[in-house]
Amino acid sequence: MSNPETQPSAQPGDSGKEAGAPVDRQRFEALAGEYLDALYGGALRLTRHRADAEDLVQETFLKAWRSFHTYKEGTNFRAWLFRILMNAHIDAYRKDSREPEVVDQEDVGDFYLYDKVLESTELAGAGNPEALLDQMMDTEVKQALESLPPQYRAPVILADIEGFAYKEIADTLNVPIGTVMSRLSRGRHLLQKRLWDYARTRYHIKETGN
Repeated sequence: MSNPETQPSAQPGDSGKEAGAPVDRQRFEALAGEYLDALYGGALRLTRHRADAEDLVQETFLKAWRSFHTYKEGTNFRAWLFRILMNAHIDAYRKDSREPEVVDQEDVGDFYLYDKVLESTELAGAGNPEALLDQMMDTEVKQALESLPPQYRAPVILADIEGFAYKEIADTLNVPIGTVMSRLSRGRHLLQKRLWDYARTRYHIKETGN
């Protein structure tokens, strides 16, 4: 039996966000649940593989839960959550590893939010996430998007697919708004060029003019 004297207790002025507190878990699930499908969609666009996307979402939610005490009340939770997703993806990209994070069972416990993504009516109706993604974007656009360097692909995904504002993208990627604007401009330019290259190759389009 645990000794009550060793258990942390809330004191006046405490943030009320001590990791593992039931109230925290409920609040985290309420906040994160709103962006579950969007987060999974973003992960799928980044990884292009269902298993990798599931691993990325799982890692993101576990890291977000563990760091929830650092979230500042009243700030953009969606941007905060997507920042963790992007950082986790970048870390995995740099390590060139497909292995999900190894965690203790106690960390997940009754933590069921992640599982809900596979039960959503949108995904269930599509049969599988890849089919759903195929309905969202044409093949040429997907291929062109995947060919972009990561530093340009992320802003384009967040702005043109997820609908993030410049400030949200800046908060998510932890870069100045000016950097977001320049990367987004460059990313869109590269995307247009890739699409034009695909069009010329697939449909045998010839350039006109001198």
